Amino acid sequence: MGRRLAEAGFTVATGGYRGVMEAASRGAAEAGGHVVGVTCGLLESWHEGMAANPWVKEEIKFASLRERLHHLVEFCDAAIAMSGGIGTLSEVALAWSLIQTGEIKPKPLIVVGPLWRDSLNLFLDRATGYIREHDKALLRFADSVEEVIVMLEGHD
Repeated sequence: MGRRLAEAGFTVATGGYRGVMEAASRGAAEAGGHVVGVTCGLLESWHEGMAANPWVKEEIKFASLRERLHHLVEFCDAAIAMSGGIGTLSEVALAWSLIQTGEIKPKPLIVVGPLWRDSLNLFLDRATGYIREHDKALLRFADSVEEVIVMLEGHD
């Protein structure tokens, strides 16, 4: 994902640590892209030796998870969620809510893969009457990196 985003001319910003975040950072860096890591002092104080991955070119560090999450959601031009855990779920939910209420500028919110498709479709199916159709449409589903790139390139 990171490689294709960088090749398409996008800056890649991640949470800056290991796993999927590091893979996206590495792909973007190896493609010559700019990589921003949004990190958190609180997380680093809980995990000895935790630091931004080596592919991060620009680190933005916040003291708290709340500040980090807010920055990741508000200051991106598009939000793309790959498989992840509680933090990723928080980012998706916050981005969706803030876009829906107009508190942040409209932007693509794309979730990638079967984890998101299955989980969020179950939620949407059971939330009948709570979520308006145009708010459901704020969330886009993709199954591949190429689908994401097409969605981003087609966004105004």
